[in-house]
Amino acid sequence: MATFLDFINTLGLLHLTVGNVIMIIVGLTLVYLAIRYEMEPLLLLPIGITAVLVNLPLSGIANWPVAVNLPENVSESIFKTISYMSDHYGAPGLFDLIYYLLVKTEVVPLLIFFGLGAMTDFGPMIADPKTALMGAAAQIGVFIAMLTALALGFNLNQSASIGIIGGADGPTTIYLTTKLAPEILAATAVAAYSYMSLVPLIQPPIIKALTTPEERRIRMEQLRPVSKREKILFPIITMIVIGLLVPSAAPLIGMLMIGNLFRESGVVERLSKAAQEELMNIVTIFLGLGVGSTMRAESFLTTQTLEILGLGVIAFASATAGGVLFGKFMMKMSGGKINPMVGAAGVSAVPMAARVVQRIASEEDPGNFILMHAMGPNVAGVIGTAVVAGVFLALLG
Repeated sequence: MATFLDFINTLGLLHLTVGNVIMIIVGLTLVYLAIRYEMEPLLLLPIGITAVLVNLPLSGIANWPVAVNLPENVSESIFKTISYMSDHYGAPGLFDLIYYLLVKTEVVPLLIFFGLGAMTDFGPMIADPKTALMGAAAQIGVFIAMLTALALGFNLNQSASIGIIGGADGPTTIYLTTKLAPEILAATAVAAYSYMSLVPLIQPPIIKALTTPEERRIRMEQLRPVSKREKILFPIITMIVIGLLVPSAAPLIGMLMIGNLFRESGVVERLSKAAQEELMNIVTIFLGLGVGSTMRAESFLTTQTLEILGLGVIAFASATAGGVLFGKFMMKMSGGKINPMVGAAGVSAVPMAARVVQRIASEEDPGNFILMHAMGPNVAGVIGTAVVAGVFLALLG
C-alpha cells in the first residue's frame, strides 16, 4: 500500500497549482503568437514552450531557483556557485545548467552580440555620422522608463534593468538584467522581445502624431559611398574608444565590433558566415531555453511582472518619441533636409524600426526612399543601448 501511495505522490498532476496552470497557458499563448503571427518566433517559440515544460510539477528539468542571494565567496566563481546550489537545492536539471552556465555567465548574450556584429552593416551610419545623434536621443526612453519604475517602487537595479527595455535590444536587456536583477529576468526578456515584435504597431501612431504630412514627405539626399577602409577602421576604433571611456560596455561593444570586423575584413568569409548562421542559431536556441526556464509560476506571477510589461510599453513609446522629436530638431537645423521620421529608427530593433519608417514614408510619397538613412540611427541605437548598459553596470554593478 505504501509503495502504491508513493507512486501516486509522484504524479505531477496532484502537485499542479493554479499558478502552474496559468503559466502553461501563458507559455502556450507565446507559442501561438510565434506561430500564428510570427511575433519574434526565433525566441518567443522556445521561450513559450520551455515555460510550459518548467511548470509541469516534478519534471526535474529545472530544480534551482532563478535568483539566489549567494555568499560573497561563492558568487565569485561559477564552479562554487554550482556546488553551492547543488548542496542546497539538489541535483541540477538541464535548464538549470543552461541558465547558470550559459545565460547567467553572460556567454550567450555576448555570443549573440558577436553574431549581430557579423550581420550588421554600419555603412549608413558611417556615411552620415550625424544620424547617430538620433540613435542617442532615442535612449531617452531608457531613462523615462527607469524613473517611472523607481516611482512605482522598484529598486535602482531593477529600474535600470526595466529601463534598458527602451533600447529595444533583447540581448542587452538580458545581459544587464542577469547582472543587476536576475529575479526579474523572465519579465524583462518577455517584455523586450514581445514589444520588439510589436514595433510595427507601436511606432506608427507615435510617429504620425509628432510629424506633419509635409515633414513625412521630406526626401533626403543619397548617402555617399563608404570605402572598405572606413568599414574596417570603424569597428576597431569604436571598440578601443568605448572600451577606454566606458570599460563596463567593453564586453558588449567588443563582441559586436569583432563580429563586424569579421564581416568587413573580407578575409574570413567562412568565419563570418558561421557567426551569422550556425553560431547565431545555436546561441539563440540556448537563449530561448534559458530565459523560458525562468518563467516559473512562483517567480513570474507577481504584480511586478504586470508592471514591467506596462513599463515596457512606456519605454518603447518614449524612445520612439525622443528619436522623432530630436529628428525634428535636426530637420530645423538642417533647413528641412532631414526627414524627422528617421529618428524613430533610433530604437535599435534592427532592421524592423527602419522598415517601419520607410513604410510610412512610402504611404505619404511612394517615391520617397529613406530606408538607408533610417538604418543609420537604427544601428547607432544598438551601440547607444550597449553604452547605456555599460554606464548602469559601472554605477550599480
